[in-house]
Amino acid sequence: MTDPDQLESVTATTESPSSSAPQPEAADSWNLVVIGGGAAGFMAAITAAEQGVPSVLVLEGTPELLNKVRISGGGRCNVTHACWDPAELVGHYPRGQRALRGMFSRFAAGDAIAWFADRGLVLIEEADGRMFPQQNRSEAVIQCLKQAALSAGVQVQTRVMVQRLSAQLEGGFLVDGRGLDQPLLAQKVMLATGGHPSGRKMAENLGHQLVPPVPSLFSLSLNASVLAACSGIAVDDVGLDLKLNDQRFRHVGRVLITHRGLSGPATLRLSAFAARALHGSRYRGELRVDWSAGLGRSGVEQRLQQWRQAEARRTVAAAKPFDHLPRRLWQAFLNLAGVDGEGRWADFSAKAQRKLVEILCAQCLPIVGRGPFGEEFVTAGGVALGDVNLATMESRRCPGLFIAGELLDVDGVTGGFNFQACWSGGWLAGQAIAKADSMMA
Repeated sequence: MTDPDQLESVTATTESPSSSAPQPEAADSWNLVVIGGGAAGFMAAITAAEQGVPSVLVLEGTPELLNKVRISGGGRCNVTHACWDPAELVGHYPRGQRALRGMFSRFAAGDAIAWFADRGLVLIEEADGRMFPQQNRSEAVIQCLKQAALSAGVQVQTRVMVQRLSAQLEGGFLVDGRGLDQPLLAQKVMLATGGHPSGRKMAENLGHQLVPPVPSLFSLSLNASVLAACSGIAVDDVGLDLKLNDQRFRHVGRVLITHRGLSGPATLRLSAFAARALHGSRYRGELRVDWSAGLGRSGVEQRLQQWRQAEARRTVAAAKPFDHLPRRLWQAFLNLAGVDGEGRWADFSAKAQRKLVEILCAQCLPIVGRGPFGEEFVTAGGVALGDVNLATMESRRCPGLFIAGELLDVDGVTGGFNFQACWSGGWLAGQAIAKADSMMA
């Protein structure tokens, strides 16, 4: 059997498809050209080819296919999330919730898991619902997709940067760009270029409305030197409350303290839902943090009062009242409150208690920016959802053109949700393209 890695060297104009694959009518004419060799593009290409579309070509601008799959999840690839109800699933998408309901009713997390299982890739659910390949490495997902594409007869060419996409009066599309020996003719085209500006430009040139892209899923840079000393500490059940003008965003979850500020799942989710508001404020604002793990002011006050009595002879630093706070962070909070950690709980003053309660329950931290450029995971924005029929992923502006993945104004929080939108959109597009192709035959 041919190694699926050979997919990266196959070209549309100089190599023939494998002997078992259908031949295109001409060297430069294809039933489907997919622009973008990522998750959505591969899913669409494989689905269309498996459903009988005779000639399918994927064009990727970079040297490597499925690069986001490769680097996601720290090289493990969080394929999807164990969230079975479409009504619940859409709640993890800051943009596109209502529109995605129909899409997920046709192909959701359970369908994606079954799709990969049918092609030999078993996904394992972790305690937080994230699902990873059994091999625990993203290369297993890449090999699965490459092998499925190879078996279906999909052709792939890398290092092709499509620069021109034009609809032809007689039907179909002309595809041209750097890396192609000659322009290609395509009956159908799938745009799946992710966050790359080339895809947005092509979509706009074909009459689509674009929602300006802004970063999403990023860490927050804070003016909080006391936290910088606690870099690397993760804390669960932290409450984040962000108010920007007349908008308010809240989330509770795990945060990671960095040398710049805060990251971790709760911070990333907050930044996703507040992406446009934060962009509008130039990433300036005030974040209120509740470190009490749900105890609230009364609960914290009661705990501190208990410790003043029960641990009277012990030092404040040594006898930590809150198990969920790492000792280094507890010491930082004591320093911020002006409390001598070597003092005894019996001498803990009411004034010190008020300061500590305020820090633990409502610490105000100025936001001074977002994480370093390029650190953000996805972008919010892209082709307006109203321009696409989400039952088929076909453009309402340009018949025969299909759009899916991050190019659309859809983005999810961390946990496999962005990939799920790619699998769903790609599968629906592939099905619709195959149906349209069979009707033309």
